[in-house]
Amino acid sequence: MTDHRRILNIVVCAAGPAADVGELVILAQRRGWDVQLIATPSSQDFIDVAALEGQTGHPVRSQYRKPGDPRAPLADAIIVAPATYNTINKWAHGVSDTYALGVLAEAPGLGTPIVVLPFVNTALAGRHAFKHSVSTLRSEGIRILLGPGEFEPHKPRSGDDRQDVFPWNLAVREVDQMT
Repeated sequence: MTDHRRILNIVVCAAGPAADVGELVILAQRRGWDVQLIATPSSQDFIDVAALEGQTGHPVRSQYRKPGDPRAPLADAIIVAPATYNTINKWAHGVSDTYALGVLAEAPGLGTPIVVLPFVNTALAGRHAFKHSVSTLRSEGIRILLGPGEFEPHKPRSGDDRQDVFPWNLAVREVDQMT
């Protein structure tokens, strides 16, 4: 009998809290998840790829595999954190121009539970396009932790003050409830 550990993909985007995504990895691993990281191209300037590969035991993926390269196993769940305005809007509108967006575009059709923890300011969160994108993704069963009682958008130019209180634990708790 083989021991199947639950596989959690964490899609990390280019926002301030990304530098601390290792905290999310620790929380998920404590709950029995085998964590694989997928980095948007811009997020690679925010994270320590080598440290995260050591922490997870897996490569941090940011590009499609080449023919003949091994496939990453399908995830049992996905957390997108910190999720940016750009990623949420592109994803909701079907854009798949990066590996991370390709994974996210396919996941709802596979029935993969997805939790999104955005890090956006009030000016961006108040835009009609963003509200529409959040609504679109929620209509597909994607759990977006944004709003009262979850994680509120911050005032413009105050993101640095909110990075230390980014609620990684909310995302892990929610994904555990969904699986």
